[in-house]
Amino acid sequence: MELKQYILDVWNNRALLEEEKYVQAVQATILEIDKGYLRAAEKINDQWHAVEWVKQAILLYFAISKMKTHDLPPFEFHDKIPLKKDYKSLGIRAVPHAVARYGAYIAPQVILMPSYVNIGAYVGEGTMVDTWATVGSCAQIGSHVHLSGGVGIGGVLEPLQATPVIVEDNCFIGSRCIIVEGVIIEREAVLGANVVLTQSTKIIDVSSSKPIEYKGRVPARSVVIPGSYTKSFPAGNYQVNCALIIGKRKESTDTKTSLNDALRDFQVSA
Repeated sequence: MELKQYILDVWNNRALLEEEKYVQAVQATILEIDKGYLRAAEKINDQWHAVEWVKQAILLYFAISKMKTHDLPPFEFHDKIPLKKDYKSLGIRAVPHAVARYGAYIAPQVILMPSYVNIGAYVGEGTMVDTWATVGSCAQIGSHVHLSGGVGIGGVLEPLQATPVIVEDNCFIGSRCIIVEGVIIEREAVLGANVVLTQSTKIIDVSSSKPIEYKGRVPARSVVIPGSYTKSFPAGNYQVNCALIIGKRKESTDTKTSLNDALRDFQVSA
């Protein structure tokens, strides 16, 4: 609570950054985020909410950090934010060229293939971030999630009240999926390859006799594929992208088997 008050005070009066205790408060907050003790979003009564003061601290960290050359021969970086270190002691497998910024929490047993995780992100235990997947700033990824090759998880720092992208536990996100603008993927959902989700994307459950439409969230255990619907414009009728919920993962099988069954039963490309 003391850290929170310092951050709120300095956010409203940037002149306080001239005082060392406020600089230290910003640095201490980022350390707490890096260790997973603070998060940019939290679930309260089954609803996700942005933690604005944590996001403020991240923005203030950019303000107090200086550009610096980071030499990792034969590579060189020039940036304000250092990279995470000590993967062995953290219990993380990081394959070259996996890159994660300091201030991102990555839990034990996570596997980072050549990929990128930005500051403020949270990646839960046992998750796989596959080749060329990106986890944007403040995105919250649950435990035992598989982000397949080329997945793009959007980040958000501003506006402060905006909730970041949430992918809950035991989800499978297929190759080249894009999830942005704070869309929430609820637990154990399966997204087939190339699903694109924004806040304006129609997510249509077509698994029963009447369609049910969602926006901004994929219900738990849903199996989702890319789709399209016809929309009228002044120039004529054209196809617009949407996402189709074609069924649910089976309750009768465990998480891993259910994932495989979902992909096979519904002939979903991963």
